[in-house]
Amino acid sequence: MTQSDSFIDSYKPIIYALAIGLAFYLLALTSFTATQSNLIGLVAFLVTLWTNEGLPIGVVSLLPIILFPSFGVLDLAHTTPNYSKSIIFLFLGGFMLAIAIEKIKLHEYFSAKLLSFFPKTSTGIIYALAITSALLSSILSNTTITLLLMPIAMFLSENIKLKIRFLLATAYGASVGGILTPIGTPPNLILLGFLEDKGLPTIEFGQWVYMMLPIVGIMLLIIPLLLSFGVKDESVEGVGTDTIPQLDNKQKRLYGIMIALSLVLVANTFAKQIIGIALDEKMILLGFGLLMFVPKIGFLTWEDTRNIPYEIIFLFGAGFSIAKAFGSTGLASDIAHKLSFISDIPLFWMFLLVAFVVAFSTEVTSNTALTSIAIPIFYEFAKDMPSEQGILLLMLATVSASYAFMLPIATPPNAIIMSSRVIPISQMAKIGFKANIIGIVLVSLIAYSLWGMMWW
Repeated sequence: MTQSDSFIDSYKPIIYALAIGLAFYLLALTSFTATQSNLIGLVAFLVTLWTNEGLPIGVVSLLPIILFPSFGVLDLAHTTPNYSKSIIFLFLGGFMLAIAIEKIKLHEYFSAKLLSFFPKTSTGIIYALAITSALLSSILSNTTITLLLMPIAMFLSENIKLKIRFLLATAYGASVGGILTPIGTPPNLILLGFLEDKGLPTIEFGQWVYMMLPIVGIMLLIIPLLLSFGVKDESVEGVGTDTIPQLDNKQKRLYGIMIALSLVLVANTFAKQIIGIALDEKMILLGFGLLMFVPKIGFLTWEDTRNIPYEIIFLFGAGFSIAKAFGSTGLASDIAHKLSFISDIPLFWMFLLVAFVVAFSTEVTSNTALTSIAIPIFYEFAKDMPSEQGILLLMLATVSASYAFMLPIATPPNAIIMSSRVIPISQMAKIGFKANIIGIVLVSLIAYSLWGMMWW
């Protein structure tokens, strides 16, 4: 290969991204305004670069700060604040805790305990991680749980193929289980708040769990099986440890802190449900993260913060910027108008189409931001439907926003495991596409066939 060929090959991913962005821009001009078309083209460009890794993920994630003002999509004063949203500080606190766990090797103890309950095979370990992540994420933040389980998944094997599947099992399990309760993931709470604001029938905690249980149960059977394809024959010799290690004094202290954190998070959740007063979870995580620097209590020095994956923070800033631009340019409302035909098609196909649109739209922005946009859009359709069908449509859209598995920007768990720097985005996209389709079809089928009978 000549030096010229090498130069061209290095720029191919960027050239592809430019071509795809231009194609989407020109196509969008046939239906949207020039500013909206600029936004569509820029999003296509960014998504392509995230996927083909033509530039580092952190670099791509900072591009909206330059591109959105330059193309008149969103001015600088409204773009940059999206990179300092309060949720970012939850991530900072969680990353600090995860670094401390890894630094003193507490994850070796947790992984040995975890593996003791499941068969020590590649498939068994994938199921162990997915189920553990899902169950914990149903009562605690799926963001928090993924942050805490990631060091365990990273430690279990040096085999890169297994390491990737273990990390994906952790993230996908968190997303699968996050919908089981109203408190498992922010989109659920956004829906319940919206229903209350509109004076629509609300869904009780137990009723929500009852309706979501079939989806979560079936997904926890299928998704780990999907992840085990291609690695069933990989040796798990040396995975974890055969005996549960004894904790030293430092590990016991951090173990106690983690138990205290779990109790505080659970108590805080129930306090919010019972008396309506609670601390913000972001404050709790950041507080416990900063505790890791306190002498004689914590375990970190400022030098350890070099291991914080700042590119993931920038990634979420990009996602929030995209969501902001969708609203400010009127693109969200225009899309709602163009999708109005949905209200005229049979109910099952309406459910399937809505789930498809939401799940794949979520891939280019955070599920929290997307839910905030999607629920008002689909509420316009719900107005013309029988009330129970309209609420089920909003529930379907909410759940589908959590079942986006392809790109790191889609959900917090996806972004967190990408911070491990061992998962190629192309591989996440390939496996995640299959998981998306499974989730879309399953949610649509259960919403159509079971939810009405389970609620009304």
